[in-house]
Amino acid sequence: MKTGVIGLGAMGANMARNLAKAGFLETVFNRTTSTGESLANKCKCTLAPSPADLAEHCELIIVCVSRDEDVLEMINAIKTSVKPDTIVADTSTVSAETAKQAYSLLKEADAHFLDCPVSGGVEGAKNGTLAMMVGGDEVVLEKARSTLDAIAGNIVYIGSSGSGQATKAVNQIMAAGINQAVTEALAFGKGMGLPMDKVVDIVSTGAAGNWFLEHRGKTMLAGTFEPGFKLSLHHKDLSICQDMTKLFSENALPVIEMTLLHYQRLMEQGYGDEDISALFRLKLQNLG
Repeated sequence: MKTGVIGLGAMGANMARNLAKAGFLETVFNRTTSTGESLANKCKCTLAPSPADLAEHCELIIVCVSRDEDVLEMINAIKTSVKPDTIVADTSTVSAETAKQAYSLLKEADAHFLDCPVSGGVEGAKNGTLAMMVGGDEVVLEKARSTLDAIAGNIVYIGSSGSGQATKAVNQIMAAGINQAVTEALAFGKGMGLPMDKVVDIVSTGAAGNWFLEHRGKTMLAGTFEPGFKLSLHHKDLSICQDMTKLFSENALPVIEMTLLHYQRLMEQGYGDEDISALFRLKLQNLG
């Protein structure tokens, strides 16, 4: 399918590169023109002057932006020029309600919307191995699947519109809990004076082993917190989870609340653009 990508941050740019390698990439759009020009030159595709122009030339449009308002802005921008039966796959992390709103907007234009949030970080985007959780119409997903395979290693249909984003919220809450557990445990081990590289090696092979420990354990111990997954973006995602929780319960979920407080403190200290493993900084501070 002729594919366009809107949003060329760390995730979107790598998705675009993999689509180009697979022969699907037609055109890209990015608010920062210089970034778009650079990628378009490398991928040998066109740079669209606007989202509306991009929509005129594509059968599949992948959106990868940061916030709910950005997604709706892009959907409204392409709505007037998108061709009937065009598929828009949004890989951003936004609320389920925003996904449903985007679905309705594109339905008015006889186009299709899939909420397709992804997990796997920059590494997954670079390697084309992202996990993609999809909400929307399953028949529409099947039409796009062979193209989406270029950017995701595991694509699972969840259910109706908004289901993909609700599943991503599950992922983000779980990631927060893992971050809390790993950073706190490693800070404890460091406080005990243990040889922490050896600790990470052995613990990674046991019942407490996990991706975050394996890929971030030694870097955080070395004081390296390069993104990764920016702490400020995870804070944004958890704020969405917090709002979604209010739809069915008045009670706060403690992992969400605690992590939001901790991230806010780190953001105030200037660490918002670091990887979420920067939570280790706060755990060390708490140990004195």
